[in-house]
Amino acid sequence: MNLSRTGYWGLLTASAALATFTIAYAQQSPAPPSTAPAPRGASSYAPVDIKEPFATTLARMKAAQPEIQKRQADLLAERYDLANRPATGVTMSRGKAVQEGARAKLAAGVTWDQLAGMTPTEIRDRNLFPKGFYPLPHPNHAEGGMVFPKFEIEEIKKQEARDLTRFDLEFDLPDQFLPEFPPPIYLTTRPDLGDVSQGKLLTIDNYYELFNGILNPKQIEGLRLLLTPFPQQQFNQTEDRRSEKASRGVACFDCHANGHTNGATHLVGDIRPQEFRHRIDTPPLRGVNIQRLFGSQRALKTVEDFTEFEQRAAYFDGDPVIATKKGVNVLARGSQVHFMGEFQALLDFPPAPKLNVLGKLDPAKASAAELRGQDIFFGKGQCGTCHVAPFYTDNLMHNLQAERFYKPVMINGRYASADGPIKTFPLRGIKESPPYLHDGRLLTLEDTVEFFNLVLGTKLTAQEKQDLVLFLRTL
Repeated sequence: MNLSRTGYWGLLTASAALATFTIAYAQQSPAPPSTAPAPRGASSYAPVDIKEPFATTLARMKAAQPEIQKRQADLLAERYDLANRPATGVTMSRGKAVQEGARAKLAAGVTWDQLAGMTPTEIRDRNLFPKGFYPLPHPNHAEGGMVFPKFEIEEIKKQEARDLTRFDLEFDLPDQFLPEFPPPIYLTTRPDLGDVSQGKLLTIDNYYELFNGILNPKQIEGLRLLLTPFPQQQFNQTEDRRSEKASRGVACFDCHANGHTNGATHLVGDIRPQEFRHRIDTPPLRGVNIQRLFGSQRALKTVEDFTEFEQRAAYFDGDPVIATKKGVNVLARGSQVHFMGEFQALLDFPPAPKLNVLGKLDPAKASAAELRGQDIFFGKGQCGTCHVAPFYTDNLMHNLQAERFYKPVMINGRYASADGPIKTFPLRGIKESPPYLHDGRLLTLEDTVEFFNLVLGTKLTAQEKQDLVLFLRTL
């Protein structure tokens, strides 16, 4: 693949340097000075005046696709145990099995307990930080852009005859590590109705029949807009799109399926150059009404800010110049943005029957192990320091400084160094929205417990970790 023609933001490395990066990652050693990414990109802007004919781009990128996908598949296999191994008797709201067990692979001869007993410096110097805990690159980091799971693509094509397939790559994580599809919809205004989705994926074709008589007219209009496709960086009518046919675009709920998430991925739009951009795991919109920060690292202050920002900037990788070319959807702040925000604020967390009104376990309903897990959560595990009941967020940003544990390294075009501050996501309904952390690098709740046990230095025992996972499943 000719990255200088297809990668946005003027990637500075030539093919020889990329080969060196791949070797550097395989050895998990810091990239040598000659291949370290430049601190400044050649340009902050995407190329606008494309000289290569679309047919040539299409043929070239289709030919490169198998090798790009193999590279990402090899990375995932090296990092994780990807087996379909569901937990006994644990499902999401509509019955999809929850995967169990820590899936990040350890270095040969090292146990989780041994690792937790080491200092960050020792782990870094001995190169023992689990590869599954490093930042996760995009399926093709040099190219970036929205990538959708196959089940979402097929359902949208069936209902709307709109194709979200990219000709240059496919989604990378196996379906068993993604949320159930389609997810249920719970409303803060009508908890008596339970799941109002009727088992359907909400689209422009069915939203009116599902919600007429339940929502007010503003909310119905907001929902219509959230389901309406608008041009996006990879899905539009221009010659630098990544859909084979000219596309009507992408809708907000193409990623936030039924106001939740389907695990679709993207890259943040607010970092340059390309190799420093972070992968995004689409977060749920459930519980928007209790949140005060939006965007995993952008710290936008209202859901209206987030809604407007997404379509004017994030849809186009943070580049308003290319947005103008491709057809930016400029929403009216006083009406459309407000209507969309009002609907999003109705999306509720799934029921948690074992919790009381303060968000803690009811001793009459919880098991002894779950109660022990709650004690660990608010005590030794330090989880409750940031994830405060009843919704299990403090609405703040925190810097975990995971870079203490590893040396900077290039991983499939992603320069793994510091993540910076990350929003405290609510943990209500957490078992329904794998994978975890802002970039989806943690595949299971067990991985998440091991990650924070290491990063926070809490030194939990095996039993304490197990109890903590059981508690998290009740939220």
